[in-house]
Amino acid sequence: MTTTPAGRLRALARAELTLIGRSKGVLFSAVFVPLVLPFSISASLDEDTLKNAGLSVGTVVLSSAMGFSLLFAVYSALVSVYAARREELVLKRLRTGELRDTEILIGAALPSVVIGLVQCVALAVACTVALDVGAPEAPQYALLGLALGIPLCVALAALTTVFSRSVESAQVASMPMLLVSMLGSGTVVPLEVMPDKLAAVCELLPLTPALTLIRGGWSGELSTSDALGAVITAVAWIVVAVFAVRRWFRWEPRR
Repeated sequence: MTTTPAGRLRALARAELTLIGRSKGVLFSAVFVPLVLPFSISASLDEDTLKNAGLSVGTVVLSSAMGFSLLFAVYSALVSVYAARREELVLKRLRTGELRDTEILIGAALPSVVIGLVQCVALAVACTVALDVGAPEAPQYALLGLALGIPLCVALAALTTVFSRSVESAQVASMPMLLVSMLGSGTVVPLEVMPDKLAAVCELLPLTPALTLIRGGWSGELSTSDALGAVITAVAWIVVAVFAVRRWFRWEPRR
């Protein structure tokens, strides 16, 4: 019986969802952390400073919330998933069947991606109700930000496991990306309120383009040229990350 790529992906995603449900640590990090962190930073935001930058507390919290979902529900969770499946020899066994390498990585990522997307929708609704955030002024930018941020986080998660020998060390290896993205990509502090030279450097970080598009989509303050620059930077990071994964990703434990 011949199977289709879609059928193989569904089967692998169902199996992966079951395994994630059994991992309490990964499940907590993916589901609950992104829902709590965004509202914890709202008290530290200066409303007058944001207003001068063309932003509001609600817009910043909403885009930060989506950034946390990308970082924890997608990136951090997948670092653990890929590392665990590699150490358990699951990836090696899957390669002996019909599944292609790309299908294995995508199928394993689908549950985390769905969790991240559901969180983004839930957080958008929560911010609309609790913080009086209106509809996005440029929804195409917000959607484009998510469309670019998700595959980038998936590719970076796979790449991060290259630098680890175990699930525990994979979590340590993911910390630089988490910290740099939270501090420099606009997740905690918007680039609009940073000094110009620092903001220019932070614009080149991997997650910055996605958050710039999401935030600009809601505020309506993002120009076409700035949006194009963010898209080019995001695509460049995706291309580099995918190339690196194809070249160096490890399918079985180091001996």
